[in-house]
Parts: sequence; structure tokens; C-alpha cells
Amino acid sequence: HVQLVESGGGSVQAGGSLRLSCAVSKYPRSTHCMAWFRQYPGEKREGIAAIDSLDKTTYAESVNGRFTISQDNTKETLTLQMNSLKPEDTAMYYCAARRTFCRGDYCLKDVSGYEFWGQGTQVTVS
Repeated sequence: HVQLVESGGGSVQAGGSLRLSCAVSKYPRSTHCMAWFRQYPGEKREGIAAIDSLDKTTYAESVNGRFTISQDNTKETLTLQMNSLKPEDTAMYYCAARRTFCRGDYCLKDVSGYEFWGQGTQVTVS
């Protein structure tokens, strides 16, 4: 079955960078979009970056210009490059995949549309 495993989280000072990776096993051929979400304690997950099957990317306003989502040609690794980190970026970060269609901001907002999730990786910015 499909498995997503995040890595690369950790602690960093404000202004620094981190690179998150999501290893994808048994990538579903019908996958339409993959995305990164983050979750603050006690709050719902929010989509911050998505990339669809045509490599079109969408970003939340809060990370646009600072974060970059990418995927290797084999579709086995999803990456989130995070630069100019701020304390408010401190959260648990998750990668996710969906087979149903989405476009633009809807790919970030439709959390329930994602069928496959990783276990999360903590990012702390101080």
C-alpha cells in the first residue's frame, strides 16, 4: 500500500533554512496532486504548498516566496525547501497525496480530499 514518510524537520534559528523530504512508496499512478500541510497545536491542518501532475504549483500566501515545493521525476520524493524561516512557521509538517482533481487554492483548502498522509515531522523556529 502507499506509504509517505517525511524527514528533514528540526530546530533552526529565524532566518534559517530547512529542507523537508517525503519518501513515497508505491506511488499511485492516478495521483493528481501532492502537497505539504502544517498543523499548529490544537488547530486544523492547513495546506501550504501543492504540486499537481502537470507540475503546476500553488502556495499559501503565508509561505509564498519563501517555500518551494518540488518532486523528482520518479515521483518517489516530494521536497519542501523552506527559506527565511520565521517563528510562526513552527508546526508539525505533513506530506499528502490525492487522486481526485483539484486546482489552485482548492488543492490547499480541500484537506479531506487527500487520501494518503505521512506521519509528520516537527519544525521549530526560534
